[in-house]
Amino acid sequence: MGTWIVNGQILDGENNRVAKSVFIENGRIAKIVDGEVAVKDTEGHELIDAAGQLIAPGLIDMHVHLREPGFEHKETIATGTRSAARGGFTTIACMPNTRPVIDTPETVKYVLDKAESEGIVRVLPYGCITDNQLGRELTDFAALKEAGVFAFTDDGVGVQSAQMMKDAMTKAAALGMPVVAHCEDNTLVVGAAVTEGAFARKHGLKGIPNESEAIHVGRDILLAEATGVHYHVCHVSTEQSVRLIRQAKQLGIKVTAEVCPHHLLLSDEDIPGMDANWKMNPPLRTPKDVKACIEGLEDGTIDIVVTDHAPHSEEEKAKGMEAAPFGIVGFETAFPLLYTKFVLTGQWTLQFLLDRMTVKPAEVFELDWGTLKVGAAADIVLIDLEAEKEVDPSEFLSKGRNTPFTGWKLKGWPTQTMVAGRVVWSEA
Repeated sequence: MGTWIVNGQILDGENNRVAKSVFIENGRIAKIVDGEVAVKDTEGHELIDAAGQLIAPGLIDMHVHLREPGFEHKETIATGTRSAARGGFTTIACMPNTRPVIDTPETVKYVLDKAESEGIVRVLPYGCITDNQLGRELTDFAALKEAGVFAFTDDGVGVQSAQMMKDAMTKAAALGMPVVAHCEDNTLVVGAAVTEGAFARKHGLKGIPNESEAIHVGRDILLAEATGVHYHVCHVSTEQSVRLIRQAKQLGIKVTAEVCPHHLLLSDEDIPGMDANWKMNPPLRTPKDVKACIEGLEDGTIDIVVTDHAPHSEEEKAKGMEAAPFGIVGFETAFPLLYTKFVLTGQWTLQFLLDRMTVKPAEVFELDWGTLKVGAAADIVLIDLEAEKEVDPSEFLSKGRNTPFTGWKLKGWPTQTMVAGRVVWSEA
């Protein structure tokens, strides 16, 4: 028995929505049919009526924090993958700053086994660049690759030693693996919680300067050029970083980059007060930086959109702007936010947005998912582009409620998510 998704709409590549039906068999897309399907063809198969819905590839998020092992009070693989599915994501890549960190084959196996037994979407684990993310000794890259990691990062902290990063890139390049960098010079950020800008000045806070990110971006681009590694920049937030990545691409250096919805939608001037739900790392930057990030995504300097989903408990975030941990949740609001603020306003096409959350991440990291084609894995999300809802953190499936978008009225909400032909989440 297969599954028919009928009466839906699929983009035709020109941003036009065309009536289509999709037949799924053995976890893969077997047919894509124009228009309606005859009743006799659906007999004996499961039927999903997607009337009024967009049929899209499952979204891919290459930067998430599932917190397990070690921080299960913030999130678990079970709760995180359910939150991801509700947001329309079918493939997610989890960062290694857990406890223990993902720096041994045993921890990789733990995460993969948990994802298999308790997760509901596809989980790809990153492996650490350095032991315990301390920046002192490189991990065993070959063993981690064999165990199942697809790339290396110390996300959560920057690799402070240029020699350590160059050695890491050399090893990763030999294995054909990407190095993914959280770019932050620690000497410039100690004791700071927000960016250097209007909010910091108003509240007498030490600011995180743009250079703290851009210095590492520039350094690592030069090291990537020297080693030939695929170098990917995490959560770009500054005008200087965008400029450096643009120049690197023009020179033919193998660099790719990502940006988060919050760095495209909010600046430090939007922060309403000392509410730690507005505290993330990188911090919300200036309007000039927001403009640069948007332009960077639009011109291809920045390749993909990620959420940097970073749940924390309400007790932790209640400690205030200076003492609370960095991070906000992102799975369940990412697509509606960007669809409402960029597609409905006419700045982007729907195809542009979908590509940067599906096709492009798959291309950047050479993944097998992210498309609606016959023979492809049936990773599919149905999206209601018309229904409007308010962001209500109390309804999140994530354990985290830490978002600055509470009360925003948005359109473009996923209604059903399917991984390899199996419905893993449904609004109904």
